[in-house]
This record gives sequence, structure tokens and C-alpha cells, in this order.
Amino acid sequence: MSDLAHNPGGVVATQIGKAGEDNVCTSIVVPAELGYGALKSTFTKLAERIDLIQSALEVLPLGLPADREYAALRDDLTRQGDTHYPKRPT
Repeated sequence: MSDLAHNPGGVVATQIGKAGEDNVCTSIVVPAELGYGALKSTFTKLAERIDLIQSALEVLPLGLPADREYAALRDDLTRQGDTHYPKRPT
């Protein structure tokens, strides 16, 4: 979705076009993360592009209490100065 926001005519857009917008969806986490990135970005059109993507694709909800767990994890990572998710053990 990030690539779609930054490259609206790129590979992801082409693949969505092939599949059909009605056959593509995303989780609410994706626009939430993109919105967070847009707030931090100097690219002013990014938020507009994210809104456009959200209006074109179905956004699926995330069951409760996942939203609170996500918020707590994100807050903890931000307070630690880590803007990336923890790496999974290999």
C-alpha cells in the first residue's frame, strides 16, 4: 500500500487493476500506519493519496482488543526511540 501511495501508476496499481478493486482489500492497520507516516512526512500529497486508496479498496476491521494492544506496542516502541517493529527471531 505504501508503494501504491508513492507510485500511483506503478506495479501495485497495475496488479490491483488486473485483479479488480473489488477483489482487493486491506486491514485497518495498513491505513493507520500509512496515516502515521503521512503525519511525519514532508510529502504533502501523501495523505490525499492514502484517502483515495481507502475510498477505492475495502478496509477490513481488526477485532478488539487488538487495537489497544497495537496502540500500546506502538507507544512503547516510540518511547524507546524505535520506529520499526521488533525483528522476529530466526
